[in-house]
Amino acid sequence: MGAVALPVGDQDQPSAGALQALQPGQDGVQRLQRCAGHPERVHDVHGRSVAACARRYPARMKQKLPTLVAQARGGRVIRTPFLDGDDIDRRQLQDEDVRHKLAGGFPDARRVVLTLHPAHIPEVDSGVTVLRVAPQAGGPPWDVQDFAVALRRLGLPEDQLGDVREERGGAFLIAATGKAAQTLADLTELGGREVEVEEVGETAGRGSKTREVVVPSMRVDVVGAKGFGVSRAYFQQGIDGGKVRLNGQPARASSEIREGDSLSAEGIGRIDFKRVVNETRRGNFKVELDVHR
Repeated sequence: MGAVALPVGDQDQPSAGALQALQPGQDGVQRLQRCAGHPERVHDVHGRSVAACARRYPARMKQKLPTLVAQARGGRVIRTPFLDGDDIDRRQLQDEDVRHKLAGGFPDARRVVLTLHPAHIPEVDSGVTVLRVAPQAGGPPWDVQDFAVALRRLGLPEDQLGDVREERGGAFLIAATGKAAQTLADLTELGGREVEVEEVGETAGRGSKTREVVVPSMRVDVVGAKGFGVSRAYFQQGIDGGKVRLNGQPARASSEIREGDSLSAEGIGRIDFKRVVNETRRGNFKVELDVHR
């Protein structure tokens, strides 16, 4: 079934207390990501390298997730501003009466919008869209810092802006929601340059698919390598380099993944562990994974 439009009054922001805990830092900070073979670079909306600034996202946010789940269980649709995805403990979102959706516009987005809704609603739009902004000829090429400075001058709400990525060819991709998305979509000029803006959609990337794979154990290195279709040694390098996260926390190779867990790898994508289908005669496990690339 298609997405259900949110009726007026059913789409709620979290309570004031929850918003205080869930609100991202005023800098709209985002970690810098550089990955071999990955054509984009990730920056904050100010174009800064901000790995050291990630602490500005309030750690208290995790303590408020049960409150948001309870509100959704009571019949409300909850949508947060953009958050640092690493601050969200996915296991706290598991509830048979509640469905949740994390969307950041990119399969490996760092900043995401969390939507929670009652299970009887089949699907809810995340409200996130990705726009491609292409500066036109007539001036020196922009880098991501130039784009970020011009973007900041628009005065858009930073909690409505997600990841910014630089494409080869001089265009930029930005995830946005609400009024910020509409303002960006209507742009014809930015920073004194003519621009063409194209709506890419809610998700930019190679898409997602459900896979069933057979693994000898539930170790993160085993399931991750099998799910993404890469060698175990290659995936282990990512774990050792801090590039792999389990439910938002740095993963260890020996960590075990369970139903409902989310495993993300920078530059590759994300795996959502759906279920164990069965155990084979040889003692292996057949598992169902949602793989987002």
